[in-house]
Amino acid sequence: MDIGIKIKNARIKANLTQEQVAEFLGVSRQTISNWETEKTYPDIISVVKMSDLYHVSLDHLLKEEKPMSNYLDYLKESTNTVKSRNKFAKLILITTYLAIWAISLIVFWFFTSGSDAMGYSIMFLWILLPVVTFILSLLIGKNGYWGKCKWLSAAAFGFMYMLAEYATFSVANMVSFNQINMPDFPMFVTGTIISVIGIGIGVGINRGRG
Repeated sequence: MDIGIKIKNARIKANLTQEQVAEFLGVSRQTISNWETEKTYPDIISVVKMSDLYHVSLDHLLKEEKPMSNYLDYLKESTNTVKSRNKFAKLILITTYLAIWAISLIVFWFFTSGSDAMGYSIMFLWILLPVVTFILSLLIGKNGYWGKCKWLSAAAFGFMYMLAEYATFSVANMVSFNQINMPDFPMFVTGTIISVIGIGIGVGINRGRG
């Protein structure tokens, strides 16, 4: 007996229609039909939800005298796919931030004159980088990237925000006045707070969605 027959029999014993199950799981009736005929396979989250809905154990749905190799292979493949997508998404996220951060420095040193300094400060340090920090932090929280360690990324964003100011205005002042300046710690605090707010909102969205 394979997974499709098992979940179909469990649904029938629970006196539920495919339409009712589809509504509970947030999928189409055709999707339920495809699972029961094994044209496609349910993901592990859907199997867990069905075990609760049908009042049967996961052992009953997933274990059998002979291994359900096709379904187990599917779960392994889908899990690996999700992991690969998450790694790629995190790589894109980091690359996007670093690219924007680097562009802000390039614009300052190669395309900004003394008279443009205020405009640069407003555009990059007080608008662009904070907005990018907030959006990427929100995505981190919403998608649960890096698990509990995601909160450490707020400190990383804060450090990079402080470094952006230091690598532009502070270094320019040191070159012009031949003096040593320390990094502006309030910039670190500001960047960290922006990131924490973004992550917190993202986590809230994720929990509400669940």
